[in-house]
Amino acid sequence: MYLLDQVAAKLDLDRVEDKQKVIGERSGTEWEIEGKGVKVGDEGFVIIECRRYTTSKLKQEAMGGLAYRIIDTGAAGGIIVSPLGLQEGAAKVAEAENIRTVHMDENSTRTDYMFNFLNEVFVGVSDTVRVTETVTITRADGTQEMYTPDG
Repeated sequence: MYLLDQVAAKLDLDRVEDKQKVIGERSGTEWEIEGKGVKVGDEGFVIIECRRYTTSKLKQEAMGGLAYRIIDTGAAGGIIVSPLGLQEGAAKVAEAENIRTVHMDENSTRTDYMFNFLNEVFVGVSDTVRVTETVTITRADGTQEMYTPDG
């Protein structure tokens, strides 16, 4: 959740909170959710789930479970974090229930990571990186800089 909290504004969120329990409005069931994204101005929340499946994309059935948790808790939507993305049926469920997908490398850590969301790539590196193409660097404070390697 730490990394998502660092880019909360890009996700239309005020902040990202860790694992917690939420009571279903319809079922009265207690749901343990992996993360909670609080909308700007406390105007609702989204459920965040991380799936580190490395051999297959997230299936429709799993996405249906998240979709029901969204409906039952009154959440405004969801965010699913996965290294491989979604199968076709899961993508349809995600679109229908306002679930956004964040693709994150399976080996990501707090300091070394790569993930993309809405055609933006976020990279954290604790070592030296060689850049071979022009890139836009966006800092945590929102400032941007174009970097073009010497050629």
